[in-house]
Amino acid sequence: MRKSNAEQEKDNDLAGRRRFTFRINLFFFSSFIIFTVIIVRLAILQFVEGPQLKQEESSSVTKSVPLPPIRGTIYDASGTAKLAYSTPVQSLYITLTKNYSKQLEDQRKPEQKLMPEMQAMAAKLEAAFNKYGNPNAEKLTASQIIDEMDLNYTKSNGFTPRRLKMDLSEQEIAYFMAHKEEFPGVEVVEENIRHYDPDTVAVQTIGYIRKYKGARTSLGKYKNIEANMVKAGVNQDPGLVYQENEDVGFDGLELQYQDALRGKNGYKTVPVDPRNMPQGVESITPPQKGYDIYSTINKNVQVKTEQAIMDQLKWLHTNRVSGQTHPNATTGYAVAMEVNTGNVVAMASMPDYDSNVWQSGSVGADDFKQIANVYQNGTIRPFSSGRPGQHPESVLLLGSTIKPLSVLLGLEEGLFTTSTYYHDNGTAYFGRNDSSRVRNSGGHAYGTLDPSAAIRHSSNTFMVDMVGERLYNKYKNMPEQGIDVWDRYMKEFGLGVSTGVDLPNEYLGKLEYTNKNETALSRLAYASFGQQGKYTTLQLAQYVTMLANHGQRLQPHLVSQIKDDKGNVVQAMKPKVLNEAKFPESYWNEVIKGMATDVEAFRGFPYDFARKTGTSQQSVGGVLKDNGVFIAFAPRENPKLAVAVVVPEGGFGAWSAGPIARKIFDAYDEEYGLDGVPKKNKDNAEGQADTTTNH
Repeated sequence: MRKSNAEQEKDNDLAGRRRFTFRINLFFFSSFIIFTVIIVRLAILQFVEGPQLKQEESSSVTKSVPLPPIRGTIYDASGTAKLAYSTPVQSLYITLTKNYSKQLEDQRKPEQKLMPEMQAMAAKLEAAFNKYGNPNAEKLTASQIIDEMDLNYTKSNGFTPRRLKMDLSEQEIAYFMAHKEEFPGVEVVEENIRHYDPDTVAVQTIGYIRKYKGARTSLGKYKNIEANMVKAGVNQDPGLVYQENEDVGFDGLELQYQDALRGKNGYKTVPVDPRNMPQGVESITPPQKGYDIYSTINKNVQVKTEQAIMDQLKWLHTNRVSGQTHPNATTGYAVAMEVNTGNVVAMASMPDYDSNVWQSGSVGADDFKQIANVYQNGTIRPFSSGRPGQHPESVLLLGSTIKPLSVLLGLEEGLFTTSTYYHDNGTAYFGRNDSSRVRNSGGHAYGTLDPSAAIRHSSNTFMVDMVGERLYNKYKNMPEQGIDVWDRYMKEFGLGVSTGVDLPNEYLGKLEYTNKNETALSRLAYASFGQQGKYTTLQLAQYVTMLANHGQRLQPHLVSQIKDDKGNVVQAMKPKVLNEAKFPESYWNEVIKGMATDVEAFRGFPYDFARKTGTSQQSVGGVLKDNGVFIAFAPRENPKLAVAVVVPEGGFGAWSAGPIARKIFDAYDEEYGLDGVPKKNKDNAEGQADTTTNH
């Protein structure tokens, strides 16, 4: 039955109301969802992201661009010779005022592209550099200039100035100052360049610089600095911000005293637009100069020490020692340390090099190839000559120079007394059924010896029978069977532990007597005459200093004081005793009495002095090498200076290392006086007196 018109109209009206109700409900539900999202987002913005956005908003108004700090100077002990110093130079920088990135450039229409104007500027800069620059300097091409501009922001932010050229000539400075309007964003900026003494004074000890960008990924110190800067973010003090292109200490005193030498950044506050591009310079805070470091290295003593090593190496190549020349003796190491202060007046690792190759904060591949085998400090870490074949490193077995300590240990442990006599027949046997044998050098039999005579004659058999074997027997029922006792004495004298020197990356030595592949008796027997421990030249110097001052292990110092740019002392280093080995005075006297081996190089030396020669034998590549080792202090009474010298593959220490030590003592006597009277002053006074008399 067909509905009437009235009924149909009623149904349509009902359906319309339902659709309207649905739409109203959908509208309110959608509105609810939208407002809920808005409210939640506002809450996040206000309470979660608000502080960060506020910080970003303020930092986007201005940016602090660091200006390089002025690095402090490293002086020698006299305070007159500059071993490392910085001088101002004028460099050319550009600050990009437009976004030249490839991404945006590709989107621009041909008539709107910006690269042509930058390429034109680069060509114009190239022409100016060629015309007004130093004719002997490396030429920059337009392509290299474009690379330095970093147009794609791979190295720096948009507002950060880019260095185009360092160390401008006076003509270049005048040209760019007069034509500023032709080079938008380009400015001449004063910065500093690092110099090192051209006489190559203790170069491995002074160290060198590298760019922060590379240092932050390779050295722990700069990794920590980078992590702290990232953590601080925009709250970082601009004066402490390290720049990618900043020069930082990478080794030696340059690294050890980086914080003192660096100084503090200056910075300019640059307003930037929302695109992070600069809009002008608001203010400039100048850099603060770093502190000056006064080294204990005396330039005159150091230079004479270095020359003595090189002269002696040359001599060994053409003169016979132990019946042969020593052409493989091409390296030498020496440390001279004051007995009462711990000041290191000379530290030579030879051959050396001119560290000005690092002047720009990096070194080319060809230059590095030339210095690769000499740039590390062989007096504090293992370093070989890098020659073809296998050769000993700078860290060697001590040989007979250990014997004074062996005797001290024997006396203190009650293995014998100062009046004990031993018959030396030239050979000592030990081990099961006396299966192992040790002989004296040259097979000499010295007859009846007391402890001091055993040192003077350098008796291996005394050390094996009276120290090594007796120490083993005394402790053979203990777990370490005397090894731990030996180790304790070695470390008490600084052998196998840090010397405490103010230099980075010190090597602690190789304690071969801990090798459990050998018997404890064998290890102690060979250790007793210096064949079971490899130590640095600095450790050897600290050890002989302890012999000289009767047991005080002084911390070696390479810096005596730190001053600010007004000459005020910021820090003064005082002598520091790390530990003290206390033995009866009769023991010290017995040992030092034995340090009297005849050394021809000291004929005519005007002071009585204590010394011990050594020839450490070690197998390298299956070939037995003789290394020269020498320790001494002077004068014997009231000693002033202790010296340690090592010459790998130099043969007997008396002939290879002894002559070097003599020249070091002479140089110190000249500058300071082994008797407290500098001979250079005495000579000058006598010369003036003669002149006065003649007139």
